[in-house]
Amino acid sequence: MKTAIRAAILTVSDRCSAGVRQDASGPAVEKVLIEQLGAQVIERGIVPDEVEAIAGKMRGWVGLVDLIVSTGGTGLSPRDVTPEGAMKVIERPYGSLMELARARTSALTPKTYLSRGIAGIAGGSLIITLPGSPRGACEQLEAILELLPHAVEIIRGESGGH
Repeated sequence: MKTAIRAAILTVSDRCSAGVRQDASGPAVEKVLIEQLGAQVIERGIVPDEVEAIAGKMRGWVGLVDLIVSTGGTGLSPRDVTPEGAMKVIERPYGSLMELARARTSALTPKTYLSRGIAGIAGGSLIITLPGSPRGACEQLEAILELLPHAVEIIRGESGGH
């Protein structure tokens, strides 16, 4: 990796954005990115479970960071709309990344398959949507962590990709 991965973390939560609950998932994901990936987290945000709020925040980060990681809003409830918000931004889906995350974490809990998390590329940024629980978010992130440096190199044009 030529330069550290620049990352942004978006917490999607009605309660956290309203100040009713403290964000635990965002800081947990940040710790994994810094300690295990050596990433520089340069942007953070919290938005409610609203498609346009999610898409707007992600759009603002595209091209400024290499990696956009969201936590929350990937479940089955009617308010869980993070995949829909991310798809408004993603130009090229990268479905296999989250398939791998779910496959690798399914031994820990079969509930991993209740997550509708997605991944994709927009501009020069890789977008990954993780579950809202700190444990679920970190487990899924750690399941794909080894692939992220090479993926970012390819997106940056620093590697031939093979």
